[in-house]
Amino acid sequence: MYYFCKKNTVSQPTPSIKEIIKKLEYYCSYQERCHQEVREKLNGFILTAAEKDTIIVHLITENYLNEERFACAFARGKHNIKKWGKIRIENELKLRNISNYNITKSLKEITPEIYFETFNETAEKHWEQIRETNILKKKKKFCDFLLRKGWESHLIYGKLQELATEN
Repeated sequence: MYYFCKKNTVSQPTPSIKEIIKKLEYYCSYQERCHQEVREKLNGFILTAAEKDTIIVHLITENYLNEERFACAFARGKHNIKKWGKIRIENELKLRNISNYNITKSLKEITPEIYFETFNETAEKHWEQIRETNILKKKKKFCDFLLRKGWESHLIYGKLQELATEN
């Protein structure tokens, strides 16, 4: 067997299952991973489906791989760092094939007080940054930005009314 190789490189012998497990333990230990990411990583190796499943079972039993933990860390991180709303977080988790139970649990990690505080800070900051003189274009840019970030439309339009009347 040969290791999966990139274009114009010499193929190397396939690492043993133990070596692959060690690589994936490290891969999962320095950042939370979902099952889909690990499966994609495993596709880089020439392995049978049974071997891939065995490796994933090992990672789960040794607690390197935990989708609930991944979903909670993902939701907290994307909300705190990228200022994403619940809609965007939920959609991104669905793209990673996370169960609805884990999605719901991860969104509960974000307290309503912090959620609304983050929304208000993000909205006010963005409103001040928009340098559009036409008020209709400014409103559209404001709404589009926050919708892309995954905030709920009723929050956006309420905040828009508040900020537009102040100016």
